[in-house]
Amino acid sequence: MSATRILLADIGGTNARFALADPDADSPLLVDSVQRFAVADFPSLADTARHYLVETGQAEAGIRHGVFAVAGRVDGDEARITNHPWVICRRRTQAQLGFERVSLVNDFAAQAMAIPLFQPGDVVPIGGATWTPEREPQHRTYAILGPGTGLGVGALVIRDGRQFPLETEGGHASFAPGTPEELEVLAQLSAQFGRVSNERLICGPGLVNIHRALSEIAGEDPGPLQPADVTARAQAGDPRCMRAVDVFCAVFGAVSGDLVLTLGAWDGVFLTGGLVPKVLDALQHSGFRQRFEHKGRFSPAMARVPSMAVLHPHAGLLGAAAIARSETRGVAPQ
Repeated sequence: MSATRILLADIGGTNARFALADPDADSPLLVDSVQRFAVADFPSLADTARHYLVETGQAEAGIRHGVFAVAGRVDGDEARITNHPWVICRRRTQAQLGFERVSLVNDFAAQAMAIPLFQPGDVVPIGGATWTPEREPQHRTYAILGPGTGLGVGALVIRDGRQFPLETEGGHASFAPGTPEELEVLAQLSAQFGRVSNERLICGPGLVNIHRALSEIAGEDPGPLQPADVTARAQAGDPRCMRAVDVFCAVFGAVSGDLVLTLGAWDGVFLTGGLVPKVLDALQHSGFRQRFEHKGRFSPAMARVPSMAVLHPHAGLLGAAAIARSETRGVAPQ
């Protein structure tokens, strides 16, 4: 494999996904190269990257460029994974790997850069407004957010064909309840956490938080649960788990609509993250879209904004590949 290949990583609070990019290809992500590892199994990003290169037979392939998307704020040369103890230093990682160049980006900046590369089968609409992929969009503003281990939030601003991904920590904005029931949920979560952010509800652990809050409101102790337990029991017809999923979807819709208003993302919002495919049917038959559109005087405008669930299994790596290609061509995202 030639030295033009670029190492990609998408590092979350639970899993690290690695792949290779071919910057000369129309779709730069080499899907067959994707592998996933548990971050808890490795002491650092560099150790995980070396393991991937050895496992895939690429350790001697002359790869000297890496683009690493991380689930945390990138501050200069350093990033801290929000939901995992890794602290990543770009320069140290570059030296440990012997690379000539390493780029460290927020994972939702990478997710945002994937949007122009999505194909029709990569997304499905939630609600009646639809979105059509464009090969070379010139003037667009998109929002993207996704629940996984946490809640990632980003955006992509395109002006005169130039792409500007926005790195944010919008998942940590304060939760604003919209119904009496949500006020009660907020009271329960406030007693536990103090300040309650959107991420306390809209992520895998957040689904468990909602279920526990609903149980405590009813005077019951649900015991320890995992997100998969809540979704599985909801599918089996458990009333409280079904209600927890309903509340999750409604709040997700409200938060997504607020993001459109905040960013002026009138061209669409993309819902990504590991939890979205698991609750896709619920999203399509829930209050998500009603709460998304229910924005007072802006409700008619919101009704025209597409909300698209992302089904691409490696959107973060796809966006990292887009960044890698831009860097290779000397037109790195701003």
